[in-house]
Amino acid sequence: MSPVRIPSREDYLLLAKVAEEAERYEDLVAQIKGLTQTYGVLTIEERNLLSVAYKNITNSLRSSWRIVDSLEKLESSHSPGKQSKHQVQLMRRQRSRIERELADVCKDIVQLLDDHLLSTVEPGEETVFYYKMKGDYYRYLAEFAHQSDRSRYSDLSLAAYKFAYKHALAKLEPTHPTRLGLALNFAVYYHDVRRSPERACHLGKHAFDEAVACLDDSSSVQVMRDSMMILQLLRDDLLIWSGEMQRAENCAGK
Repeated sequence: MSPVRIPSREDYLLLAKVAEEAERYEDLVAQIKGLTQTYGVLTIEERNLLSVAYKNITNSLRSSWRIVDSLEKLESSHSPGKQSKHQVQLMRRQRSRIERELADVCKDIVQLLDDHLLSTVEPGEETVFYYKMKGDYYRYLAEFAHQSDRSRYSDLSLAAYKFAYKHALAKLEPTHPTRLGLALNFAVYYHDVRRSPERACHLGKHAFDEAVACLDDSSSVQVMRDSMMILQLLRDDLLIWSGEMQRAENCAGK
């Protein structure tokens, strides 16, 4: 019997790219996991593929959860009846199923980070990238978890974001796309999980103002494009959150 051939790094990467093109994100995860467990540290290209895979899987599940949750609430608001109660129960069952799938995916990437990727992380952008990911997926868990688990996931997300942000402030330029992306997601955490538009605006505005003050032509076209795209998203969120705060103030003053 011939010995089993271990796939080369190039083999894993090729199959990962094919999976991405085919939008088979579970296959993409499997390839990058295999690469990680066989060869250890990921290149920038490989870790970006990993991020794309988990982002697409979780975005799809989060979207499905929101739709089913909205339909369930809509049905619950109708006049009660046997048929309506049965439909709500079916929807609740489907929502719970999506929650389990989403939780499994989020816990899977956190475990991969803890078991493999964070143990060999280099100071600088790589550290910020991976701890941001950890904060993101604990945030997703906190968004839909039951009350008993929500506080724990929220605290774990906050700890990861704080570590990443402190490191980013020390190691990365204000215009660095990874630092800006972290600031955006950290601000979203404060708004969506902690229900604090004030803290979200404070963090987001600080990151936005610092980046705008440092913009110049010395960065590459791709970096500038990525930074400007994130700054636009940050600006849009700041406008929405500021509007929420203004409306809340107006209501309180009446």
